[in-house]
Amino acid sequence: MKEIKSEEKTSEILLKILMEIIEEYPLSRLIYTSGPGSYMAIKLTYITLRSLEILKEIKFEACDAFSLNQKNPIKAMGKLYFIKENNTIITKKFDEAVEQRFKLPSMLSEVAILNDNKPMYILPAV
Repeated sequence: MKEIKSEEKTSEILLKILMEIIEEYPLSRLIYTSGPGSYMAIKLTYITLRSLEILKEIKFEACDAFSLNQKNPIKAMGKLYFIKENNTIITKKFDEAVEQRFKLPSMLSEVAILNDNKPMYILPAV
């Protein structure tokens, strides 16, 4: 297994990493987290993967971000975090910052694939 890390913004590094992976591995399918999380990163990722699906015929599917962070709270905005309660994603205020750590599970079968690969937008109007 190969690990790829970057501190760069999604808009600066996503396409570069994907093109390097495509050069190295024959891909036929990708899975991305459709949310919750950064709206801009989710939109950019969806558009990039949709383009790859059209141009390179690489199918893509989605999972929710809780599948990759042991179901911990996910930063929304300010002191609000997304949490998943009874299969419903809501926001909850946390006074202390919650560490954001995402990791692929050891088995892909542990990731629940969603019925729809479109971005998940959850925050209410401010």
